[in-house]
Amino acid sequence: MIVLEYSSYLMTSLLIAGGRVLRPDMTVSQADVLIDQDSGLIEKIGSDLTAENTLQASNSLVTPGFVNGHSHIPMVLLRGYADDKPLDRWLEEDIWPAESTMTADDVHTGAKLGLLEMIKSGTTGFADMYFHVPEIVDAVDQAGVRALLGHGIVTAGKDADKALADVEKSLEFAQKYDGAAEGRISTAFMPHSLVTVGNEYLEEFVPRVREAGIPIHYHANETLNEVRPIVNDHGIRPLDYAANHGILEPQDFVAHGVHVDEQEINLIAEAGTSVIHCPASNMKLASGMAPIQRMRDAGVTVGLGTDGAATNNDLSLLDEGRDAAMLGKIAANDASAVPAETVIQMMTQGSASALGFHSGVIEEKEPADLAVIDLEKPHLTPRNDLVSHLAYSAAGSDVKHTVCDGQILMRDREVLTLEEESIVEQAQQTASSLVSRVSS
Repeated sequence: MIVLEYSSYLMTSLLIAGGRVLRPDMTVSQADVLIDQDSGLIEKIGSDLTAENTLQASNSLVTPGFVNGHSHIPMVLLRGYADDKPLDRWLEEDIWPAESTMTADDVHTGAKLGLLEMIKSGTTGFADMYFHVPEIVDAVDQAGVRALLGHGIVTAGKDADKALADVEKSLEFAQKYDGAAEGRISTAFMPHSLVTVGNEYLEEFVPRVREAGIPIHYHANETLNEVRPIVNDHGIRPLDYAANHGILEPQDFVAHGVHVDEQEINLIAEAGTSVIHCPASNMKLASGMAPIQRMRDAGVTVGLGTDGAATNNDLSLLDEGRDAAMLGKIAANDASAVPAETVIQMMTQGSASALGFHSGVIEEKEPADLAVIDLEKPHLTPRNDLVSHLAYSAAGSDVKHTVCDGQILMRDREVLTLEEESIVEQAQQTASSLVSRVSS
């Protein structure tokens, strides 16, 4: 297979022909989608359209490309490495020791494997918190997707010089790489959490971040062990603590939000801060059930994320959407909570809004970030309700074409921007080496 350089296969126009198109109001209609590839925008939605390049979408559903609102993509190398433990033990006994041995090359390999998996399951944009982030930038540039990236800060357990350097690195990365990959990469300042980054560093750096106009992303209220220390040490709830430090603003977004009370839900809604729900990770680590329906009822923008593949264990937002719907109903004790339309909105418009992407909908003059779902499958038959099928029945392997910024990233299950066979082989070798290093 010949891998195409992202900039080398620009064409004037692309037609996604003969499909059923999912519109922003969650209705489905038969239509062609004409894309101006020079601008990367949808030019027209209609019938009897023509273009220089065509993707066939007959017997298929054309959806917005999915947006993964919170992830640690290189952690695909640790998939299946450490399972069936609560978060604190999982991190301290397994993940942090393994990550301490990871090199920039390891991160680059893991990022490419994760990007390959996301493209093959219809994801066209994502947010990622990790380290050796310039290597992730390079992988994103090659893959052709959108990304909001940041260096994850942890000051706990570090001496003052190392802690300060870690915080400086996050700000420097955000300032240097915003707008990279022909504008497909944006950046954020990323403290890991409210309990792993010292109060003094937030006080010093948040004003500088705000002056630079950079958004902030962090884990919040994921487990009770992230809530109790804040309450015990400061006498207030974690999101009050965040607001007091100026990190609960409209451009900010937090991951998880599992253990939030009503006052915090109202605080998030009033602040305009978004929440990224990661149901599979929350279930696997027994972190709890986020009150997603209550958040949405309060007016909170909620997106959907996979978290890292070591706690999921995949990067498919279609799998995540089904988990979100099921868990949301149990959490609310209401079968009508978090319905199919809400799940699809979360994985498209919700995550895109949280990350500041102008994608997530199929409309004229909007970015041409799209996934095409093959409906000719037994598990998608009969086609009584395609929105229901998308939320409850579809799998990442049902995606046959993926388009981002008007460019074809995958055609008929063949990824054009990444060399699948060599990436999978290299990732297996890298993961085996990583495990050997940790155990030696």
